[in-house]
Amino acid sequence: MNINFLGITLGAAHYSVALLGIAILTLLIVVKAYRLTLSVDQLAALKWQYILVPHYSRIKVIIKSFLLIIGCIAVCIALLRPQWGTKDEVVEQMGRELFIGLDISRSMLASDIKPHRLAFAKSKIRRLIKLLEAERVGLLVFSGDALLQCPLTRDTAAFNLFLDAVDAETISSGTTALDQALSKIISIFSSMPTCKDKVVVIFTDGEDFSSNLREVKEEAQKKGIHIFTYGVGTEQGAPVPVLNEEGKAIGHQKDAQGNVVISRLNPGILKALAQESGGLYIGPTQEDDDLYKLVDQVQKYEKQKFEDKEVSTKEERYYYFLGGAFLCFLIEWII
Repeated sequence: MNINFLGITLGAAHYSVALLGIAILTLLIVVKAYRLTLSVDQLAALKWQYILVPHYSRIKVIIKSFLLIIGCIAVCIALLRPQWGTKDEVVEQMGRELFIGLDISRSMLASDIKPHRLAFAKSKIRRLIKLLEAERVGLLVFSGDALLQCPLTRDTAAFNLFLDAVDAETISSGTTALDQALSKIISIFSSMPTCKDKVVVIFTDGEDFSSNLREVKEEAQKKGIHIFTYGVGTEQGAPVPVLNEEGKAIGHQKDAQGNVVISRLNPGILKALAQESGGLYIGPTQEDDDLYKLVDQVQKYEKQKFEDKEVSTKEERYYYFLGGAFLCFLIEWII
């Protein structure tokens, strides 16, 4: 917690509780000095004190007490980390760059994972981003086509705004085409020649209607893109809801014979896609074990340098008060 007072910023204002300790210590020092002076006054009259108590000096007691109190106050102020003035410095940014692909096809509204697949996937992505604070992440949404929803950024708040914009009302009415998502990812990474490790995490139920997935996978492998897949859903599946213009469910999708269509997780295609590209398939869990496994894999890739960032920071001034406290205690000890 930072507090600004008269142009001075206290970088560790939570230590202000130490002021109470300083007040108590000041009281004890004053009481001790008063009792010593009272004891000497009771022992002898003022004009005989220098004979009966040769090492006693009323002025010395006052000065020593004053130095102790000032020294303790200076230590307390140093603990609060006073800062004033600014300095510009260049911060070297290091991390990894990865894209997150999110399936927004209609089957992602199936509720075999509560509340439904899309909401579950978004929740997992938010927690994943929180675990990957040092990395730059981008968001790609796809169904029959693919769209870059959020470019690479380290601003997690901005990323989450783009993620929140994906909801049931923006869900695509089309089916999933993984080849379109991979083609878009290949295109993006092709425009980033300096990127060392190209990492992608795809959240999808694996229901794929691609026309040329094999060719696109081979191209991704040639480009050195590492694909991690996260299966969203269950193999038991659930019906796919049909939404009206207001985004409310009015029934379930049916086939040509009038039977309700059951959408199921297809882990086979996702495992093959991940393994062939040097990535890993992650199955869904209610806990975060799946995310920790994913983060552990991502962090094995080498960090790379991003553009340097110039930041302005407050100048730390606590050492002035520490120096003053040391000087007060030293003089008090010498006296």
